[in-house]
Order: sequence, then C-alpha cells, then structure tokens
Amino acid sequence: MTTFAANLSMLFTEAPFIERFGRAARAGFTQVECQFPYEATPEAIKAELQAHGLSLILHNLPAGNWAGGERGIACHPDRVAEFKAGVDQAITYATALGVKKINCLAGIKPAAVSDEQARATLVANLRYAAGKLGQHGIDLLIEPINTFDIPGFFISTTAQGVALLDEVGAANAYIQYDVYHMQRMEGELAGTLNRYLARIGHIQIADNPGRNEPGTGEIAYAFLFAHLKRIGWKGAIGCEYKPAAATEAGLGWRQQLAQ
Repeated sequence: MTTFAANLSMLFTEAPFIERFGRAARAGFTQVECQFPYEATPEAIKAELQAHGLSLILHNLPAGNWAGGERGIACHPDRVAEFKAGVDQAITYATALGVKKINCLAGIKPAAVSDEQARATLVANLRYAAGKLGQHGIDLLIEPINTFDIPGFFISTTAQGVALLDEVGAANAYIQYDVYHMQRMEGELAGTLNRYLARIGHIQIADNPGRNEPGTGEIAYAFLFAHLKRIGWKGAIGCEYKPAAATEAGLGWRQQLAQ
C-alpha cells in the first residue's frame, strides 16, 4: 500500500507548526515532512514525533529570506558562506530527528549573475552539501520547480536536474520529483518517472491547476499511483499541496485514488 507523508508546511496550517504533528497522526499519517523545521527546536520536534508515533522523513536546507521572497541561495555566488552554515544547521536537525533526506532549493538566479557563474556556484555548493550529508548517511535532493509560480528559478525541468546531478557526481544526490511542478513544466509524468526512477529520491504531489489535493484537477492520480507501483517505487509520497478547505475535509482522496 502507498505510504503518504503529510507536509506540515502545507497541511494543517490552521494550527501552529508544533501542533500539526498531532493533527497529522490523528488523520492517519505515520510519516511527515516539512519545508523548514527551524522555527522549533530539535528537542520540541522530537518530543512531538515520539508522542504521536511519527517519523520525519524530509526537510529542506535553509533557503535565505523566505518571507522576503527568496527561494534558495545555492546558486548565489555571494552567499556561499551562508549556504555552508545552513548545511551545518540542517545536519544538526536531521541527526537529532532521524531525517535521511534533505532537499536543496537552487534559488532564483540574481540578475547580475551569469548563468555560468550561477551554475558553477550551484555545482560547488551541491558537492559540498552532498559530502557533508554523506558523512551522516543522509541523501541530498535537488528539486526542479516550475517558473510560472517562481519566475527565474534556476532548475525547472527533470532533465536539467539530472544533468546537474551528473556534473555534481555524488552517489548520495537525487532528484526530488514534484508532480505538480513537473506537470506545469513538462507533462509526460509517467514516462519521466519511468525513465528517471533510479535518479529520484523523493516524490511529492499536488494537483493542477490550483495546487490543491489530488482529484481536484487535471492529473490522473489513480493512474499515476498505480503506475508508480508497477515501476517499483518503494518510497513514501509527500503531500505538498494546498488543501481546498480544512485539511481533514479533503483527505478522502487517499482511499479514492490510491488503492
């Protein structure tokens, strides 16, 4: 049976972050993920995980000034020291909480930086992060993101992500494949998943348009979940969508679409 992980940065947001763990467990999730756990201490999060029988499977590296519109700094040549400090912070959380996958957001390329500079910075930063994470048995993920939602995001297709991984050359670096983002950028979901399955370390879902729960848009999720089983996907699938109403009211899709 498919295992779904609740993304606590998107689901149950009616509650403060630290209270969402209990909400997820009561809704039937055994695994959770989040974008940024850093607003709570590792000790507070660990207590919630233990109290509710949950595993935290994924979080992101720090991504700059998120509230100010930044969406990652890994391709910013003048932010390398900050990026490296963020790797250390992420490792502190991951090792305390048993997290084995950390995602890196490449970021929006600064206007004054050439594509060549941005790519060289990104490759060097990813090599550094993969090496540091690998010392703790943690995989590094990179996530292509659609440029309709985030104009100028530096990595926006699966092929770009895989080419970047090839250049980085780290055995513990993989694609985080977000179905919503890749539907918007390239479509051909089933074929792409089949082609690149060995390069994918995590999958996330939302429907399109609207980025709401599966079953609200154009993506044939019943087919896609069955396809993932056929091609041998064994990992959890992260629910990184915007609930159309209260989170619990929209969770029926799990029984309807993921048999």
